[in-house]
Amino acid sequence: MRHYHWNWVGVVYGDDEYGRGAFQSFLRDAEANNVCLAYQEVLPHYLGHSLSEQRIKEVAQQIHSSSAQVVLLMLKAELVEVLFKEIIRTNTSRTWIASDAWSRSWSLAQMDGINRVGDILGFTFVARKSESFDNYLKNLTTTPGGYNHFIEEYKNLRFNCSPECLSNKPPSYCTSLLKIKSVNACNFKDPQEQNDDYLVTALDTNASFLHKVAVWAVANALKKLLKCNSSSCSGEINFPPWELLKELKEVNFSLGDQNFYFDKNGDFVNGYDLVMWEMYGHHRRFHRIGRYHAVKEEIELDVKNFTWLSTDNITIPQSRCSESCPPGWVKRILNVSCCYNCTLCAEGTYSDGTDFDDCKKCPNGTWSLKGWDHCQPRWESYLRWSDPHPITMMTAAAFGILLLLVTLIIFLVYRDSPPMKRAEVRLSCVMMAGLAVSFSSVICFMGKPSVHLCRARQVMYAIGFTLCVSCILVKAYRTFLVFLPFGQITNRRLHKLYKPPVIVIVLTTLQGIICLLWLLFDSPDIDDTPPSPQSMKIIMHCREGYTYIGFGIMLSYIGLLALVGFLLAFKGRKVPQEFSETGYIIFSMLMYLFVWVCFVPVYITSNEEGTPVQASAILVSSYGIIFCHFLPKCYEALWGSKTDTLERILKRWRAITTPNLDSETGTETYIDIPRMNRPSLESSRFSISSMSTMLSSSGTLGKASPTDSELVITPMPTENEKSHAYPLSNRQEMKMTRRCKYRSISL
Repeated sequence: MRHYHWNWVGVVYGDDEYGRGAFQSFLRDAEANNVCLAYQEVLPHYLGHSLSEQRIKEVAQQIHSSSAQVVLLMLKAELVEVLFKEIIRTNTSRTWIASDAWSRSWSLAQMDGINRVGDILGFTFVARKSESFDNYLKNLTTTPGGYNHFIEEYKNLRFNCSPECLSNKPPSYCTSLLKIKSVNACNFKDPQEQNDDYLVTALDTNASFLHKVAVWAVANALKKLLKCNSSSCSGEINFPPWELLKELKEVNFSLGDQNFYFDKNGDFVNGYDLVMWEMYGHHRRFHRIGRYHAVKEEIELDVKNFTWLSTDNITIPQSRCSESCPPGWVKRILNVSCCYNCTLCAEGTYSDGTDFDDCKKCPNGTWSLKGWDHCQPRWESYLRWSDPHPITMMTAAAFGILLLLVTLIIFLVYRDSPPMKRAEVRLSCVMMAGLAVSFSSVICFMGKPSVHLCRARQVMYAIGFTLCVSCILVKAYRTFLVFLPFGQITNRRLHKLYKPPVIVIVLTTLQGIICLLWLLFDSPDIDDTPPSPQSMKIIMHCREGYTYIGFGIMLSYIGLLALVGFLLAFKGRKVPQEFSETGYIIFSMLMYLFVWVCFVPVYITSNEEGTPVQASAILVSSYGIIFCHFLPKCYEALWGSKTDTLERILKRWRAITTPNLDSETGTETYIDIPRMNRPSLESSRFSISSMSTMLSSSGTLGKASPTDSELVITPMPTENEKSHAYPLSNRQEMKMTRRCKYRSISL
């Protein structure tokens, strides 16, 4: 049953010592080998019992209705014959396992309809042909001078040598089965020339070997018990039976080329023959197909590919309460151990065989998906250098750095041109340095992550981009401070705060402190946790700390600076472009805020896309600053108009900021430009305030009506006095006064 994986069987045994003992032994072995009983039926041990016929019908019906396809019969041959008749009547076909009591029953093999019951396998003690016994049967003779009634009767029946059987009208006892006439059957002279093999072919002579082994076993036990030698026995003849049984368990003798002995329990250790009842016409004959090794507890088949009647081919019939669970599945026991459902192995476990009770855990470093029959290492996912996406981002970063280098060269070459002076070359160079660091941080996003790369890339981006945004904020603050009206006290305080180097250093240092605290208390590290148990992919990415607080503060700080710069620039958005960069600042800061607002939800919801999305956000925001702040200035310096003098700029500014005057008011505004040569005008920095504010070289402020005034710009009388209207002016100073129609006020 274990060999053929039959774990759902029925058992029928006799109500006698042989049947009950065999059944109890089978129960122990069945439990040890996970074989379950679909049913167990008992029959009276003799046919004369009043309930025998009824019980046999009930047992036959149980066999017919059960799903078990294998039935073990531990009965005597006469009970099996009656049961088989009922099985044939109900047209039931099963695979039968015969106990040694009927596994070689010749009468059963010759019964009518035996081929309809199905396959029959049986175990029997080791049996073999005995040539000496076969020769004896072929040449039956009596001893010289002796007479053997059985031999003579057999010969008379076999060869029809009696006068009665040879007559024309033989009596009824001369059956047709034995009337096989031979010309010389009754006339042989030499008994050795008979060579009649009728008995050898008609009888199962293998069973005689078992009797021979039994006789030899008893003889050897008696020899030892009676202390016999070659001539006499000196032992006590009157001995109790248990002494013979004791000696029988200890015998060890040779018969032919094989040793025979028993174990301490008296079990036959030489094993058993496995016989198949194969079809032979309308009957069966016994065919040895293998043997069972009692010591090894395994079956050795000599004939493996034999035909089964139930399947009509070499396919082994099945008898299971449940279908076998394939690899990747395990059994979930129901009512009995042989009846179960199959369930898939969970993630991280596997089963590499059939009918496993439990799934095995995958070794360290390996994993399996649900229902797998093996484990394998997970594959790592990160931005590999050879992938298209990293190549694209690396190309973009390299091009950005190259673009910054070209821009830097243009700024240095054309540093004295008006566009470059308005752009503040020194601040622009600092911005370029910060952007170069930001572009370089993109390199750290590529390749397999490491702890050092995880820390370096965020710090590089934070410091570099903060440096750039700080410079933009300074530019926005400058425009806000110069062109918007404030009170006298407020203006002085705001002027004192305008320290570009200090502002840039302080703002960048604060970001550095944030990054330092972040690295000390919640440092970024590598996260190689799979996205889900049902995934063979490990997303190798940097985890920006366990709490992400430092990462959030770092990004929020840059966002705050960008927002402040945007608000300052938006406040002065009506100032002409010639005097400020408010439009560029507004657009670049809006682009930055939009990009990073989109980045945050993507980063939170997707670990796999977080790294490339952040790298892309850095590239987009950095390119936005380049295209908004630097490329327009480069274009103006290279291909812009060369005639943008102070006079033209002021006229355009006046046209934008001064409302159309009503002729009835009698007011007029004129610009009195002092005599200056064109080069000095083109190279000078100018400071223009609101039309509603009067500025003087002394720094005092006053209010005047914007309608009854005229704007006069004249050079300042001294070079030592500072202009608080345009803090970055370091060229020839100008003073700005208003003249009313009826009076001229100069403060």
